[in-house]
Amino acid sequence: MTQSDTDARIAGAPLPTARTLRRRNGLATQSWRFAVINLRMIRMIRRSHAPTVRR
Repeated sequence: MTQSDTDARIAGAPLPTARTLRRRNGLATQSWRFAVINLRMIRMIRRSHAPTVRR
């Protein structure tokens, strides 16, 4: 793949909409997503460290 092929592929890529850019740059949205992913990680870690129940 040459540089001109790469440039053509980049030029043909779709641009993000104004709504998408606002969601990416909004502090409230970023904070919310950060909190959600951290809660998911905490839940996953707690499950992996929970004692196993033997029957």
